[in-house]
Amino acid sequence: MELPTVDSCLERWNELGTEFKSLEAINKVYLEKLEELSDLQSKCVKEISHQKYQMGIIKRSLKRIKVPKEDREKVDVLHRGFERRNGQITDIEHALPKPNGLYLKIILGNVNVSILNKNEKFKYKDEYEKFKLVLSVIGFLLSVINLFTVNRLLELCLLFLLVWYYCTLTIRESILKVNGSKIKGWWRLHHFISTVASAVLVVWPQSESWYLFRPQFMVFNVYISVVQYLQFRYQQGVLYRLKALGERHNMDITIEGFHSWMWRGLGFLLPFLFAGYFFQLYNAYTLLHLAYSQPNSPWQVAVLGMLFFVLFLGNAVTTVMVIPQKVQENRRRKEGLSSKTHSQSTSQGEPPTSATISIYFLIIN
Repeated sequence: MELPTVDSCLERWNELGTEFKSLEAINKVYLEKLEELSDLQSKCVKEISHQKYQMGIIKRSLKRIKVPKEDREKVDVLHRGFERRNGQITDIEHALPKPNGLYLKIILGNVNVSILNKNEKFKYKDEYEKFKLVLSVIGFLLSVINLFTVNRLLELCLLFLLVWYYCTLTIRESILKVNGSKIKGWWRLHHFISTVASAVLVVWPQSESWYLFRPQFMVFNVYISVVQYLQFRYQQGVLYRLKALGERHNMDITIEGFHSWMWRGLGFLLPFLFAGYFFQLYNAYTLLHLAYSQPNSPWQVAVLGMLFFVLFLGNAVTTVMVIPQKVQENRRRKEGLSSKTHSQSTSQGEPPTSATISIYFLIIN
């Protein structure tokens, strides 16, 4: 709304002056709270270090002590207490700023990437998920186009997209890791290896070996894009269900491969995953065969063959190792829940209700 006269402008300016004094007062309180917050964070970090140090002393002492038979139950109580306390400390640490890992320090320096507001954390995680989905769709479209046309510009668009995509994933996942996401191990290393492989593809010169491998590579990209979309939809549903049950952390994310929390409805996804893994093995075989059969082939052929083999081996071994481990965990969970339900019904003198049975099967299936 425009002001009609100079006097009305002056009057509004004076009102703004009064409002600005209020803003200054609010800002002063804000700065004081920031200082107070910083002090409280430092105190929390100090107390966490103290807790860990003292628990370490107790654990080392217990290892040296010859525990008599009558004290074994007390030791068991202590060990259960250690596990519970470690979980509580982890929850506290999620609300505190964390130092950047080595990779983030190299990329971003000492910029603080900790997100303390829970809603902002979830927002960042959701943006990460959408980023993966959108790039998978773009990669799928470019791969289909390159499958039916031979154009170096379109090839480079796809290859540079892959390099940028995997580089960005490694940075975003490192930020998520700082903010409490439990992604770790092979699945992070997987994206670093994929970044290197994408960079090698970019510098692979146009040669006979490239044009022999090109159609297979485009089909592979189409298939991987479809599998990534299936994984995204499937894992999103599983995570939503498990978070509602309180069985997963709110910063858990979708990621390539199979994870222990994905056990429910696994039969749908495993065939697609293993088909992708064996496609990686087939890529490795094709590339290494090209390197062997064509002595003049560029170095990129053999290097990519080895990288695809490493990806196949890491993905397959990690998945195969998780499955029997999860079978044992499910068996123990079923036995524990069964005995717990039985003891509760016995103590109350009545059988478990239909609601109890429904919850039981919801958890284990």
